[in-house]
Amino acid sequence: MADSLALSKREVGELCRTPQKARQIAFLLQNGIRHYLDAHGWPVVLRSTVDGGQAHDQPAVPSWKPNKAA
Repeated sequence: MADSLALSKREVGELCRTPQKARQIAFLLQNGIRHYLDAHGWPVVLRSTVDGGQAHDQPAVPSWKPNKAA
């Protein structure tokens, strides 16, 4: 099901090498993989996160500049 926006539960399990929800979440956090939790507490990983989505798809965060005059 490569047309979906997010990885399936099976694909997330294969990525994390465990079917257990808590261990999947721990793996994703430890490896810095962006995800969110659905209404049932299962991790959801967007396909663009692991398919090597282009870096320019993410909005640039402007750097902070003080308003105080030097």
